Amino acid sequence: MIVIGLTGGIATGKTTVTDSLAALGAPIADADEISRALTSPGGAALPLIRQRFGEEVFDEHNALIRPKLAAIVFSNPSERSALEEILHPIIITYTKEMLESFQSTGAHAAVLSAPLLIESSMHTLSDEVWVMYIPREEQIRRAAKRDGLTERQAAARLDSQSPFSLKARYADVIIPATGPMERTREMAVRQWERITR
Repeated sequence: MIVIGLTGGIATGKTTVTDSLAALGAPIADADEISRALTSPGGAALPLIRQRFGEEVFDEHNALIRPKLAAIVFSNPSERSALEEILHPIIITYTKEMLESFQSTGAHAAVLSAPLLIESSMHTLSDEVWVMYIPREEQIRRAAKRDGLTERQAAARLDSQSPFSLKARYADVIIPATGPMERTREMAVRQWERITR
């Protein structure tokens, strides 16, 4: 089975691409969705997060207060590293299980979508790396609008990820998302068809 590692910073159009490929029947392992499951009520990562970050990031129902945790980790690189050290190994384990499941059902190709594909070394699970690209200023505007952040907060989140220049070194395919989303979809579909024909 061919594994496509799809990455890009926040608000670069990864979801547009995965939705388009899923509509064609592509199995998708989405690291963001896995992370949300791990940090939702009953999630496997919650005890470790509580142990490291304390009760103040949990509400009275023992649910993670995501904005509070985000404020901590996006303002302090060592705190962000601590969270990544908790989450990345578990996400990688779940991702490997998903990819094995796809392969066991006879899938010819699958997509592994992860914003930190390179930083977490998950690109080593991929046969090809596709990197989404938009200029930084546009990325900040999109992230701020999408997530209800100030531009300064959005920039801090961008700065917590490796720059496009580093990701591009690993890229087999670069997909610009600077124009209409339909063009981005078409480019991704063309690349998928190249892999699956």
